[in-house]
Amino acid sequence: MTLTELKYIVAVARERHFGRAAEACFVSQPTLSVAIKKLEEELDVKIFERGASEVSVTPLGDQIVRQAQQVIEQAQAIREIAKLGKDPVSGPLRLGVIYTIGPYLLPDLVKNAIATVPQMPLMLQENFTAKLLDMLRTGELDAAIMAEPFPDTGLAVAPLYDEPFMAAVPAGHPFAQRASVTAEELKNETMLLLGTGHCFRDHVLEVCPEYARFASNAEGIRKSFEGSSLETIKYMVASGMGVTVVPQLSVPAEVQAHIRYVPFTAPAPTRRVVLAWRRTFPRYEAIAALRNAIYACPLPGVTRLTA
Repeated sequence: MTLTELKYIVAVARERHFGRAAEACFVSQPTLSVAIKKLEEELDVKIFERGASEVSVTPLGDQIVRQAQQVIEQAQAIREIAKLGKDPVSGPLRLGVIYTIGPYLLPDLVKNAIATVPQMPLMLQENFTAKLLDMLRTGELDAAIMAEPFPDTGLAVAPLYDEPFMAAVPAGHPFAQRASVTAEELKNETMLLLGTGHCFRDHVLEVCPEYARFASNAEGIRKSFEGSSLETIKYMVASGMGVTVVPQLSVPAEVQAHIRYVPFTAPAPTRRVVLAWRRTFPRYEAIAALRNAIYACPLPGVTRLTA
């Protein structure tokens, strides 16, 4: 068996589809299928059950896939160890960021990284928390910036900052001139939410649990109250369609004509933003350099954490 074949079975297990796995591995579907069939014949086991619409992993195949992930990770670690002897911060760092952090942190972070560690370019990937965790586990990412909580996957985690939430309301709303609002006061408002999959949606529902009813399977209701991104939802707020809750770093520095951002009454709800990486990742100096670049960002209104 080869590392390439192991990468193929990991990709199929992740995507549950041969075509999508082939695209992820940058090969044709026949090439991937032939390689996996060859591996199954060599091992004399069935790794996958081929269905009409989805591929499933057999119980024995699941054990093989897990071991394959470890082998791939160890092979990558060998390459990283070789680099480590030369320069631990030399070479790209593959960094994942969730959608509700990326637009507001990455511009300053990339600028700081270029200034301090130009030999370590950041290869960036924005995605949902669940997908970033999966990519960390399979070695497709070296590190990820996410918001807690997320499932315990045995990753190393370093806290970065605690970020308060703010209410975003139309400029003509009664709350617009208020010094602060409470979560209780938002109960009777039309709340605009991010779509399912965004962890920030769950954070908002923790602040305003009354809106959890909009997470039902009633498509009409859900489409009326959900948006694909924070910026889309802000435009909806500005047009008077409702109110929303946003993280502090997404609040623009300049006053906007049609939207106002109002702090929550203390204690304000917050989210903890962390940096996560595999414990076996050997380039700890690269992780430290990344953390320093993050701490060098302005981060207005947040509480920095260095523990």
